[in-house]
Amino acid sequence: MDQHSTPHAKFDALIARARSGPPVITAVAHPCDASSLTGAIEAAAAGLITPILIGPAARIQRVAEECGLELGDCQVVDVPHSHAAAFEAVKRVRTGEARAIMKGSLHTDEVMAEIVNKETGLRTARRVSHVFMMDVPTYPKMLFITDAAVNIFPTLDDKADIVANAIELAQALGVAVPKVAILSALETVTAKIPSTIEAAALCKMADRGQIKGGMLDGPLAFDNAINLEAALAKGITSPVAGDADILMVPDMEAGNMLAKTLSFLGNAEAAGIVLGARVPIILTSRADTVRTRLASCAVAAILARGR
Repeated sequence: MDQHSTPHAKFDALIARARSGPPVITAVAHPCDASSLTGAIEAAAAGLITPILIGPAARIQRVAEECGLELGDCQVVDVPHSHAAAFEAVKRVRTGEARAIMKGSLHTDEVMAEIVNKETGLRTARRVSHVFMMDVPTYPKMLFITDAAVNIFPTLDDKADIVANAIELAQALGVAVPKVAILSALETVTAKIPSTIEAAALCKMADRGQIKGGMLDGPLAFDNAINLEAALAKGITSPVAGDADILMVPDMEAGNMLAKTLSFLGNAEAAGIVLGARVPIILTSRADTVRTRLASCAVAAILARGR
């Protein structure tokens, strides 16, 4: 199949790759609405995960009945509320019973608070960050956008970790040397726009070996990052410009708007994953399609097996 001509074939190929290995035991925190429970059950049926459903058992069963879902032999862990579900999901990872976490019908902040807890969480030396994997029909390869969901206004040090997380993800999914475009409003460095200075600093950090594995360039405007003609028109000669794998945005607002614009105006699908913790964290949305949910679980499965 030609991934360039078939809409969303990139996600189809990703899901097929993940199905080739064993399902990954995944703690699903509070799957108490139709979207989150259906996503977990569909991913299990696809052979991507083996879910541990954590939440009020009676509520989970009621949602399953309302949606016509068969829980089958899925393990259900009865806890009283969403906070307890987030705590228990993290605990299952710490004890080695699960190798990934999937967010259910609770707020992202609630599950992330348990994950980054200094005493009982899943922190590492790396900053936790989110990556959207975008299957854009008009772009010839998978496009990674970071960070559009966790770090609101990241510092320069935070951005170095965010870039490193995205590079490692892209490598795990088969991109040997990811091309990273550090985005801003323009392609020149100016003190009037601090993100241009941070972009230049990140590129120099890569030159000095502080960020490894990728090829960085920035600041780049969005058009210069993904369109070679736009880059050449501005006189930009760079192996990254016009051919980016990863788009590093200045802040969460910019990333969120960019990802949603591609989704709702560009017919893209966006799978989401949180990196930098001990295990991959699957973030899903009620607006996700079945393919998007499966793609998020596929990425988590590939990452978990790689560890």
